[in-house]
Amino acid sequence: MLGLVDKQPTGLSHTPTTSSTNPSSSASTMPPSLYKTNTIEEDVCFPSLPGSHVTQEIDFALLDSWIQHQDKANDTFKSGNHGFYDHDTLRTYSFHPYIDSYSQHQEPKQLYQDNYRVSFYSVAEPSTIHAKNIAELPDRDQSFSSMLKKGCFWLDVMCPTDQEMKQLSKAFHIHPLTTEDIAMEEPREKCEVFKNYCFVCFRSFDQDPTSITYLQPIGVYMLIFGQGILTFHFRPIPHAYNVRRRIKQLKDYIRVTPDWICYGLLDDITDSFAPLIRGIEFEVDSIDELVLILKESEQSDMLRRIGYCRKRVMSLLRLLVTKVDVVKTMIKRGKASSGDLTSKSTISPEVVLYLGDVQDHLITMLQSLNHYEKISSRSHSNYLAQISIEMTQTNNDINDVLSKLTALGSVVIPMNLITGLFGMNVPVPGQFTEDLTWFACITVSILTFCMTSVMMMRYYRII
Repeated sequence: MLGLVDKQPTGLSHTPTTSSTNPSSSASTMPPSLYKTNTIEEDVCFPSLPGSHVTQEIDFALLDSWIQHQDKANDTFKSGNHGFYDHDTLRTYSFHPYIDSYSQHQEPKQLYQDNYRVSFYSVAEPSTIHAKNIAELPDRDQSFSSMLKKGCFWLDVMCPTDQEMKQLSKAFHIHPLTTEDIAMEEPREKCEVFKNYCFVCFRSFDQDPTSITYLQPIGVYMLIFGQGILTFHFRPIPHAYNVRRRIKQLKDYIRVTPDWICYGLLDDITDSFAPLIRGIEFEVDSIDELVLILKESEQSDMLRRIGYCRKRVMSLLRLLVTKVDVVKTMIKRGKASSGDLTSKSTISPEVVLYLGDVQDHLITMLQSLNHYEKISSRSHSNYLAQISIEMTQTNNDINDVLSKLTALGSVVIPMNLITGLFGMNVPVPGQFTEDLTWFACITVSILTFCMTSVMMMRYYRII
């Protein structure tokens, strides 16, 4: 059995081989995660020694010493760079079903733009603390460990640095595989249960329609401990703010626990898909109604609308299809560990019921999207069939016109033959007659032939 060995670095390190001999040039072209030096302990998972075990308690002393070291290195107290308190007022951050952007306020997004990427919430604190790094969270008169010991806590970190992940992994005894999944931004959604925590990977999406990464997945990584929960993500998301606002609304009616915070995040991420699905529903219904009744001049953008709608449906299906399995796994783990009173990562039966509601919403959304995909596919086929019918009708009209022209040509050819014969430079009947008798007879004969031919063609419905 492999375990996390907490041992001091041996000093051995290695650097990746690069094709360039100039360190500055390689450093300018390679991301920091590729040219950093790593100890052997960071790259290798050593097996646990016989009789040794990894404690499940949080190493508060390590956290305090690390934060003190960060304070001294950054001279935090002298510069006064500490976090600020956000009371999470009960203001609505709703999403328009078509625009999918913040309709009234921009505070959650503005926090990330101002580099306040770390948020700390505790049931014992009156408000949420936002800071630019973890070292700025505690005030001068308190330690970070005392903040964690007060009660259920929630530490939310956007774009964690390598040093932060390393120290948090040591302090919270996070498995190296979990740390690697977070650092590498594991795209697969999953739920894994370890001795002292439960790791959940759930994907949201970019909700800004003006962004070039609109509808692109954003991974949210949650580690549920007995005392609190850690969340990591690498792009701004509104879900943490929404959950904290929801906790403030329901604080007098519920008991805030780490597994309930995890449920709140899952539920808020799931609900963020609802406006998009409603917009797709309206678009699919309008396409299905208009595809067969629009005139030819009004169908110029129909194919584009169908293609864009199907693209959005497939994008949402790709994001939702694995979420049901994650929630189902959490429900299964919660029910299986409900009798284990010593487990600190147990999901309570009440939260299991809430997770069942999230699962129902996900299944309903998947069924709706599959239904909309079938309607879009049918509308696409109907549109192509409508185009094929119109092309066939156009070809039939062209053939009808050509047949009429051919019939008229068959009438004109004998007339040209007669006039051509009498126009030859040879003796012809009536050549030496001085009156117009021959001319009148020929003209009447030609007109009579023309009228007779046209009448016969109309009688037989040739023209």
